[in-house]
Amino acid sequence: MYETLHCMIILILFAFFGGIITILSPCILPVLPIVLSGTVTGGKKRPLGVITGFIISFSFFTLFLTSIVRATGLSADVLRFVAAFVIGFSGLSLLIPALRTITETLLSNVSRLAPKQNTGEGYLSGIVIGMSLGLLWTPCVGPILASIITLAATSSVGLSAIIVTLSYAFGTAIPLFAVMTGGRVLLNRHPWLTTHTGALQKGFGVLMLLTAIAIYNSWDRNVQTYILQTFPKYGAGLTKLEDNALVRTQLQTFNKGGAMIPNILNSDYGNAPDFIAGGQWFNSEPLTIDALRGKVVLVDFWTYTCINCIRTLPYIKAWHEKYKDRGLVIVGVHTPEFEFEKNPINVKKALGDFGITYPVVQDNDYATWQAYANHYWPAKYLVDKNGRIRYTHFGEGEYDQTETMIQTLLSETGAAVNIPIVNPAYQVQTRTPETYLGKARGDYSRITTSGKLSQSEEFTNPLQGASLTYRFDATEVFLVMRPKTPGTVAKIKVTLDGKDAGEFAGSDVINGVVTIDGDRLYKLIKLPAIGTHILKLEFLDGNAELYAFTFG
Repeated sequence: MYETLHCMIILILFAFFGGIITILSPCILPVLPIVLSGTVTGGKKRPLGVITGFIISFSFFTLFLTSIVRATGLSADVLRFVAAFVIGFSGLSLLIPALRTITETLLSNVSRLAPKQNTGEGYLSGIVIGMSLGLLWTPCVGPILASIITLAATSSVGLSAIIVTLSYAFGTAIPLFAVMTGGRVLLNRHPWLTTHTGALQKGFGVLMLLTAIAIYNSWDRNVQTYILQTFPKYGAGLTKLEDNALVRTQLQTFNKGGAMIPNILNSDYGNAPDFIAGGQWFNSEPLTIDALRGKVVLVDFWTYTCINCIRTLPYIKAWHEKYKDRGLVIVGVHTPEFEFEKNPINVKKALGDFGITYPVVQDNDYATWQAYANHYWPAKYLVDKNGRIRYTHFGEGEYDQTETMIQTLLSETGAAVNIPIVNPAYQVQTRTPETYLGKARGDYSRITTSGKLSQSEEFTNPLQGASLTYRFDATEVFLVMRPKTPGTVAKIKVTLDGKDAGEFAGSDVINGVVTIDGDRLYKLIKLPAIGTHILKLEFLDGNAELYAFTFG
């Protein structure tokens, strides 16, 4: 109980302070005019209404937007467009007195239904604006908010997730409230500003209208990328406050249901959870942990487009060949990151492409993932002959240590494992993080786009003639893509630093063009050494769906 409470307090505090510094994020600059409008419009309670609506809206949509989209079939774009309409309508009401009168009359009628002390002086109108702002607010995501989003994506939100999300929202609301109230103090102290309040209101009306138009057309992302191209270091490191060992340790106890649970990965390892029935098996009949008693089991959580997972496969395949006749059983648990990875045909093809012959089970509903309280791709769990977890490793690396533990556990079964451990040296040269391109987790802070792009929760679909530019610092660039229309292909022109990539083109780029003919990870760039470069993609048709960049 004490450990659970301690863990909650740490996550709540880091989420709160992470929310406070969000105001500095370049990701939210395009919607700041909405915040600033609270300094010159409405009554004195308007700022309070704005942050109330923001906290409610941001928390609700962060936790439940994915479930709403799945349940109703509505695109997230619809809600974004509704928010843009509300912002635009509010801007018009500042420009057109008659429209403002209609709005005030409507809100006055609504206010009669609410407690008297919470209405009037701009409070209700502030709530409406705040709720729209909460839907449009897209901060740079750190580990804590990313964990919350993962819970939401798997439709399993518990009390702990709600509390941590509210803490983040309250933290974000503090600087918003300070900006609005500070602006009002400034307005009241300077006679010239007070005299020209009407003109200022009209000016903010124009800004809000332009902001709504920009949001509707997704031009707000272009504003973000322009700012970051002009000031490349702006906003760097904002999420590092919560990206530390203390937070990562506490997040390991944050289970999929959002509750704090005893961590099966601590010194009291406990019995290994079983593979949850329901997923399709490849290369084997269905297996269970109980049936594998007496053997050593390596449980590997992976997904076939994850470059970090792909880089571990040569080591895992080598262990399978070396130890399969000595009592080691490797079970790959394929837990999909993207919707198309749930297709068993795609998984089967990927197994053939990678040369994987050990058993693999699909975990499309995250059932086994939840049972292990897992949070990572890739993740490895070593289970001994008695069915107990004895070793774990998350991410890449530590291959010699993992193989040493495999040999130790095999020796406990009586197997002879006098085999030299000779693993290739592990080295990844990148300073650019994995970058998602869909709305749910998209980060366009390093990306510049031109032309029209259509976005969904998981991917972006650039239309013909559009382009995308990415400044990266790595040796290799990969991109998860697929054709929009099954059975067809899409073509993208690839350039590096303003010219043909030439000898530095990845294996999937032929004559300067990558052809997307399936749902997988594509290799775009391969450089001899790490360095800062500019990748440009030009879309020759509108048939490509882009999911995520990864780097090596």
